[in-house]
Amino acid sequence: MDVVSDAIAAVRTGRPSSNRLRVGGSWCTRLAPYDGAGFHVVLAGSCRLLPDGGGEPVALGAGDVVLLPHGAGHVLADGPGDAARAVPFEEMRRPTGDPGGRETELLCGKYRLDRSRVHPLMAELPQVVHLPNRVGHHPELRSAVDLLARELDDEPRPGSQLALPSLLDLLLVYMVRAWMTEAATGAWPAVLTDPVTTAALRALHADPAAPWTNDRLAAEAGVSRATLARRFTALVERPPMAYLTWWRLTLSATLLRDTDAPLSTVARRAGYGSPYALSHAFRREFGVTPGKYRERLVVHRGRAPGGLREGH
Repeated sequence: MDVVSDAIAAVRTGRPSSNRLRVGGSWCTRLAPYDGAGFHVVLAGSCRLLPDGGGEPVALGAGDVVLLPHGAGHVLADGPGDAARAVPFEEMRRPTGDPGGRETELLCGKYRLDRSRVHPLMAELPQVVHLPNRVGHHPELRSAVDLLARELDDEPRPGSQLALPSLLDLLLVYMVRAWMTEAATGAWPAVLTDPVTTAALRALHADPAAPWTNDRLAAEAGVSRATLARRFTALVERPPMAYLTWWRLTLSATLLRDTDAPLSTVARRAGYGSPYALSHAFRREFGVTPGKYRERLVVHRGRAPGGLREGH
């Protein structure tokens, strides 16, 4: 796995959702804050996005994509105006206004995210990521948008229940990738363009269970130990082995959430010599044992817990 894929996979939970919205005339709708990430794609027409908290309005035109990676509440409207007139988004899902007049068509969606262990790459994303149609060259993003629009046509297509979640996951990857390409500032776009740091991160993410040392990782990156430590720490803001420890525990939490693997398997895949060693490090990082962590997730999902003993 590469760093971007791992960063997204660590926080992604459940199935994303989406729908197509057509509105006309004068309209204004509010989307409440969400414990996840939201996105909008303008398929036709134009509108304005007004972030909560007094952020600058964002003018959106046909082909524009906007990602709200931290689930910020916001208003969508046909133009400048008073956000106080906004109606809940759930009431805007049917076409409104004059069918023969100017119409705006939007593709709107949400991703469920687990924010308990957000990778710093994802945490660094701004509140609003605007990817204008006229900026940059992101053919894969445009292709994903086109495919999604076709899948969300009024007439359901065979296999759409499988195709839609997969396309939405692709869209998230492409939006993050496009932001990294276009970002003028930010640590992680710089991290992943530095050949030494990128080589080290790629090695750690490809095989986190390997018996890594600073010397071995420096050899993998093709530099001296001192050079690796200096460049990695300056860009990632933690030394290589500290990052590896954090990532191993994050990976452990993801495996506990997404699989039924026994603790011994989770420990082995994350690079710990025994379930006890993992439990000790996990409790220090998350404040609970791995078994309790998994049990809480099970209860939260509304299922009776079972098979959660620490050594199994």
